[in-house]
This record gives sequence, structure tokens and C-alpha cells, in this order.
Amino acid sequence: MQLNGNWNYPTKIRFGEGRISELPEVCQAAGIKKPLLVTDRGLAKLPITEQTLAILADAGIECGLFGEVDPNPTDINLTAGVQAFNQGGHDGVIAFGGGSGLDLGKMVAFMSGQSRPVWDFEEGEDRWMRADPTGIAPIIAVPTTAGTGSEVGRASVITNSQTHEKKIIFHPDVLPKIVICDPVLTVGMPKFITAGTGLDAFAHCVEAFSSPFYHPMSQGVALEGMRLVKDYLPRAYADGTDIEARAHMMSAAAMGATAFQKGLGAIHALSHPVGALYNTHHGTTNAVVMLPVLRLNEPVIRERFDTAARYLGIDGGFDGFCQFVQEFNDHFSIPKSLTDLGVKDVEMDKLIEMVLADPCCEGNPVELTHDNVRQLIENSL
Repeated sequence: MQLNGNWNYPTKIRFGEGRISELPEVCQAAGIKKPLLVTDRGLAKLPITEQTLAILADAGIECGLFGEVDPNPTDINLTAGVQAFNQGGHDGVIAFGGGSGLDLGKMVAFMSGQSRPVWDFEEGEDRWMRADPTGIAPIIAVPTTAGTGSEVGRASVITNSQTHEKKIIFHPDVLPKIVICDPVLTVGMPKFITAGTGLDAFAHCVEAFSSPFYHPMSQGVALEGMRLVKDYLPRAYADGTDIEARAHMMSAAAMGATAFQKGLGAIHALSHPVGALYNTHHGTTNAVVMLPVLRLNEPVIRERFDTAARYLGIDGGFDGFCQFVQEFNDHFSIPKSLTDLGVKDVEMDKLIEMVLADPCCEGNPVELTHDNVRQLIENSL
């Protein structure tokens, strides 16, 4: 491990029950007079979206709605969103929802003033420097799930509709200016979404903690994020109205995304192409492949997770942590394999190639190769 790194920590967050009422004030603070609220198709029709728009209307703020975001957002969704933004004369975005709405909303703001195609800004090789920073509209993020942590992230994951590849688009100015984390907005999540998004937050913390890069602040955040998920996801799953549990899970989601500045690894490198090819739920896919990835990385991370297990109150060190992961997944009825998740007729060589092309490979503690990725996929099926 080299004692060398470039560190940034996230943005302003207004956290607490009922703080969605502060959205008009937040728009003013961000310099937004005519926002476009971007969310997914399902959430666009729900009362919490109507209530949020009403809060703005009551404050005299004219807000448009773009609710055509798919569960795995695509470049097609992005083109339509940018068109709605520009044609509506909007000057900022309220990214509203789970990972799909947050990711697409951030990209709408980003691409609203760019002249190059979105794929020119794929993460890696400082491609973000190609962007015109003056063409990025201000962003407010309002998460309604507790999982991705995209509200405190500088990137979005967008699926290329032609190649069926998930691409990470990065720019430091995609970080929202202000975030409203109101746990009341997560109360209506169904059990399977509560579990899948919560386990996504857990996966972010696990991978950040596993990453070989030097970032002690993220290391500590990741460890405490794991504890919050361990202690409070079962409560939120059992009783969706448990505001204390919902609040701690919302914190864990933001902590996971903050921590993975340190890096992500094989869990995400595999779940990204699986989600793109088979349209699986991202957090649930992460949960399914977590145990095989832990075993792949065992030679490097065993001692580290011996320490984590003690902090988390798990007996048995690394092996006990792996047993906990399996029992945790079982508690939430997570499929035991990718096959059980619906991944069938796998084109092995194509999937291996997509995994190895994913930028998350760089953060895996064990170098990923054609052979060990093949074994990882076989162990996950």
C-alpha cells in the first residue's frame, strides 16, 4: 500500500425528518429558479412526488417534471431528459428518487450544456477534463431510497442502449450542491427494495474497506457504515415505518458512497455487466456476488476483515464475516446465485470481457484476470 492519495469529501447535507419542506429554500441557496425534477417512472406517479412538487408550487417555484427514467437508466432516457430540460428553459435539476433517478438527474444537469457525446466523459484517463464546466447546471439531490448514495457522488452509471454496457460517467462538478436526506421519504419502500438498496449500501462499504488504496478516512467511514446496515437494515425491513432505522440506513447509504472514493472492486465490476445484460436489480446483484468475491479476495483481505468482524460484533474473524453475509442475505430472501436471480444462457467470454473492461476492476485487492473472473462467474452462477 502506497501512502499517497487525492482526497475529497462530499457536499452540504440537510438531514432529518421533515426536511423536504426546506426544498424551496435549498433551490434559492443553489441559485435555481426554475428546476426540473427528474425521477423514475414508478416514483413519478406516487404521492411523495406530488407532495414535493406541491411544496415548490406553494413557494411560487415553477418546477417541471421528467419521469421517464428506467430502472437501469440509458442514453435514450438521458437524451429525452436533456431535451426536456432545455426546451423547458430550466436552470437546475432536482434529482429525486433511488439510484436511477439520482444518476439520470445528475447526467441531465451535466449534459444540458455539453457539445460532446456523453461517452466521451467515461471515467478514466481524465476524460472528465473534456467537459465544459460552465455547461453543467446546478444539482439538488433528494434520495428516496437508502442504498446507492448517488446523492453524494461525482458520477453516474448509464447503460449504452446499443452495446448494453453500463458506463460510469464522472465529473467533479456532478456532485450535488445540496442534498436533502429526509428519512420519511423512504417509509413507503417495499420490503424487497428496502433489502436490495440496503445491501447495496453494505456492498459499497465492504468494497471500500477491501480496496488496496490508501484512504484512512474512507476506511473508517466504511467500517461504521457496515455497522449501521448490520444493526438497522433488519429493523427497516421488519417495520417500514421505523423512522430511526430508516434514518440510520439513509446515513449508511451516504457513508457507503463517500467511502468508495477509496475504490470499488469485483462486486461492482461483475454486477454492472450483469445488470446491463439481464436487467437485474443492482443492489440485489451485489448481494448475490458478494460472498464469491470475498472468497476471491481472501488472501489479501482476511486479516483486515478479522479486525472488522471484531468491531461489528461478529465471531470468527473473516470466516465469521462470510458466514454473516450468507445469513444476512438469507434473512432478506436474497437469491443464492445469479441463476436464481434470472441470469441464464450466459455468454461467458462476453461477460468476462465486460467485467475486465469495467473501471471498478482497478479497486479490487486481487488483480482480476481472465481465469479468476471466469472462476468468479462460475462460483456466482
